[in-house]
Amino acid sequence: MVYAIVRAGGRQEKVEVGTILTVDRLSNVANGTIELAPVLLVDGDKVESDAAKLSKVTVTAEVLEDLRGPKIIIHKFKNKTGYHKRQGFRADLTRVKVTSIK
Repeated sequence: MVYAIVRAGGRQEKVEVGTILTVDRLSNVANGTIELAPVLLVDGDKVESDAAKLSKVTVTAEVLEDLRGPKIIIHKFKNKTGYHKRQGFRADLTRVKVTSIK
């Protein structure tokens, strides 16, 4: 079994070929494919974590769609003063599918 731990969207994710990830919005996508930076590679019993060897490893992913995350409601309230503030937030996300680990 071959899998890798990659740095994607400010987090580290465990991926295999065919894994679908949701990461922070990727704006500079050329022809629908991106390369993710590997942090660790596991190939059977062999584990690679050396930066020099990982620089030769490429994890390629295909961009599936751009989407928005769920609405998060922020409500601030102070007792006895009449102050309350309501604010919403939705994150911009991109869904990608890992196509190869070489």
